[in-house]
Amino acid sequence: MTAFHKQQLGAGIYTIPDISRLLGLPQPKVRRYLNKYWDERLGKPLFNETYSWSAGNNIKAVNFYTLIELYTCFHLQELGVSIQQILKSRIAIAKDLGTPYPFASEKLLSDGKKIWYEFKDCIVKADGSKQTDFVDFIRQFANNIEFNAAKVAEKFWPAGRNSNVVVDPHHQFGQPVLNGTNINAEVIFSMYESGEPADTIGILYDLTQKQVNDAISFYKKSVA
Repeated sequence: MTAFHKQQLGAGIYTIPDISRLLGLPQPKVRRYLNKYWDERLGKPLFNETYSWSAGNNIKAVNFYTLIELYTCFHLQELGVSIQQILKSRIAIAKDLGTPYPFASEKLLSDGKKIWYEFKDCIVKADGSKQTDFVDFIRQFANNIEFNAAKVAEKFWPAGRNSNVVVDPHHQFGQPVLNGTNINAEVIFSMYESGEPADTIGILYDLTQKQVNDAISFYKKSVA
């Protein structure tokens, strides 16, 4: 059994396949970047000791806040910002905002320009189109996040706010559930894949047809 650090319990546990599915990024890209964090020994200081892994299979995993922060980090790396520069700037931003998870903060995510300006001198061949693309990526991402009173990410809708599939670290170890329930969305999809009619699943779990369809749609896309 995978031995995760205790602080991960109640904070969500996300492996590479989870990160890939929830952030809509290719697994090879996620694996490559996370391996770089480990190889360069920057993972722990970059994400406040929130990495964990199993001793046997070296399974890398992160908590909910780190999951949210990775989206920004990966896009910054795509623009040519080094891991070292991300670490340096992130520490400064965290101090300025007074939060250990600056890239999970509404203050930054809701206005992607602030992140862009912080890193613009480090971005390779920066031009107007890259700025627009980056800001749009971050703003769209922020629209799918619910922030708490402290302006830090609390819930995440990986398929958008119109979907009932939500990621909440306080339910099912942070795995996608159907909004307003504690029902694991993947369980619904597995039943459907096994041949159970969607309307029957709804009756069994007291779910609306849209809730059932949203769960099925989310996992269909992720396995396509």
